[in-house]
Amino acid sequence: MAIYKKENALSVEQDELKKQAAKHAAQAVESGMVVGLGHGSTALFAVQALAERLRRKEIDNIIGIPCSQFIEAQARKLGISVSTLEKYPHVDLTIDGADEVSARLDLIKGGGGALLREKIVAQASAREIIIVDDSKMSEFLGEKWVVPVEVIPFGWRTEFEFLIRLGASVKQRKCEDGAIFQTEQHNMILDADFGPIHQPQELAEQLNSRAAIVEHGLFLGLATQVIVASQEGIRELTRE
Repeated sequence: MAIYKKENALSVEQDELKKQAAKHAAQAVESGMVVGLGHGSTALFAVQALAERLRRKEIDNIIGIPCSQFIEAQARKLGISVSTLEKYPHVDLTIDGADEVSARLDLIKGGGGALLREKIVAQASAREIIIVDDSKMSEFLGEKWVVPVEVIPFGWRTEFEFLIRLGASVKQRKCEDGAIFQTEQHNMILDADFGPIHQPQELAEQLNSRAAIVEHGLFLGLATQVIVASQEGIRELTRE
């Protein structure tokens, strides 16, 4: 069964592979682009790679649309101009990570808690490049990771029971100090372990039908390209 993993438990080897994938993905960015900046350690590597390209004057005049306050602060610190979807509602390209990628290039995201903003930016993007190391690849979603489900506090217990009825093992996400985890929208996250998910679209529709579920971590049909780094090198996988 899938186990919720924390980003700070990533190995040094995985980090190095993700850096390689991030540098490769950053080459797809051209001057003048509006670029979605995902959330998490992998996305931060991409932000750093973009900042390096700007510093070397390989590209200029890009606008970043960050998916979290943390990434926004890091992008500003590194000299990347940032803005909002209100001003730039159409994104040329988003670079983001994923917690799990299936053989069909569907994703589970939300381990870092920014799934709502990440999905909004992904849906606004003409292209979505996902960067991962090869440990994140699976035949079916749910083999290695749980599905994060963002719920409003008012209805969290009802949705907890709903997820159990769907067959999941469910945990309310908490911080390391034991406090209840809150998203930037002040919602809660329920981590639902369904095991291997053979019909992700059906599950997504069931989750979408619930009023108290704000969003979920099934990102289906959104990745246009997945860049996978392994000890053997870089692979580029493209959705047909």
